[in-house]
Amino acid sequence: MTLYHSLLRPLLFRLPPETAHEIALHSLASAPAIAKLLVERQDSKIFGNLKRFGLEFPNPVGLAAGFDKDGVALRGLAALGFGFIEAGTVTFHPQLGNPRPRLFRLSEDNALINRAGFNNAGAAAFVDRVARNRPPCVLGVSIGKSKIVPMENAIEDYTRCFELVYPVADYIAVNVSSPNTPRLRELQQRESLDALLRALVARRRQLASEHGVERPLLVKVSPDLDQQQLEGIVRVVEANGIAGIIATNTSITRDGLKTSKEKVLRCGDGGLSGAPIRHKATSLIAQLYRLTSGRTPIVGVGGIFNARDAWEKICAGASLIQLYTGFIYEGPSIARDICKGLHEILLSKGFGSLDDAVGSRVQEFRQDG
Repeated sequence: MTLYHSLLRPLLFRLPPETAHEIALHSLASAPAIAKLLVERQDSKIFGNLKRFGLEFPNPVGLAAGFDKDGVALRGLAALGFGFIEAGTVTFHPQLGNPRPRLFRLSEDNALINRAGFNNAGAAAFVDRVARNRPPCVLGVSIGKSKIVPMENAIEDYTRCFELVYPVADYIAVNVSSPNTPRLRELQQRESLDALLRALVARRRQLASEHGVERPLLVKVSPDLDQQQLEGIVRVVEANGIAGIIATNTSITRDGLKTSKEKVLRCGDGGLSGAPIRHKATSLIAQLYRLTSGRTPIVGVGGIFNARDAWEKICAGASLIQLYTGFIYEGPSIARDICKGLHEILLSKGFGSLDDAVGSRVQEFRQDG
């Protein structure tokens, strides 16, 4: 048992979830050098050169959006061994998010429910902070719709946010799948998504000319989509030359939980993450891989706690993986542990590289998970 499991996690889990999160974030922001002492060193070349959508990743394990919304602890997080960090979700307008409490632990299920509502200090403050303190790894920035902006003005709002974060991001993820901003998921509908992505791609051409670099655009999707909806998203993604798909966001379902119904009901609305959505997310990744014939890189997210979970996502079709809830439950060594375990699995299975394993078992993962 690690120090985190025996001492730190029990202490943190006595606190309200959001308070514990803020303490962890503040600690990583205040003393990024200490983060290096929390995990063992790792050979940065064990996966060779991982090239995804024009970027080179030191390893395939990333931190999902939501943990560091304002980009305050990026250096400390990078020191924990993440190959990339996705900051945000950032909105053009600063916003407080939904009322507290808005983050809940379901410890029996290794899960979280959150309805944070894109709480962040706004894109301008984010850019100013990150420009002065970039992490030494690939940095993705997730952008979303400001709550005060009506749906008919969503494209303009996304575009304004996109323009601001463009100079500091290595890639930009378009979040249209959070369940915690009213009507946001409507933007996953084929016509709405096409209009949004067309506008962002058009603005990117101008920004690429100004900055001398074209940032990859990715789209983050919900795990609660059916086959027809997925097919529509894939057509839009391919038609607009979108670089990748992040699968998946949190789920509004509450199926098969060990936690009592009474406790779950007390949590209220919000997105479920962690172990309960693992198979659902993996099945959706496999669907996307089949629909795209492996042409579009997929970032696999949902219920990853160890190397076996990561390996499953990769075999289903993920080129990279991200985690958040696993980080909360397993602690600061999780990225290093998964990288080490993935490398051992690759060797034991006889694969020459991680790329050879991507989608290698896609037919095993059907829609029913």
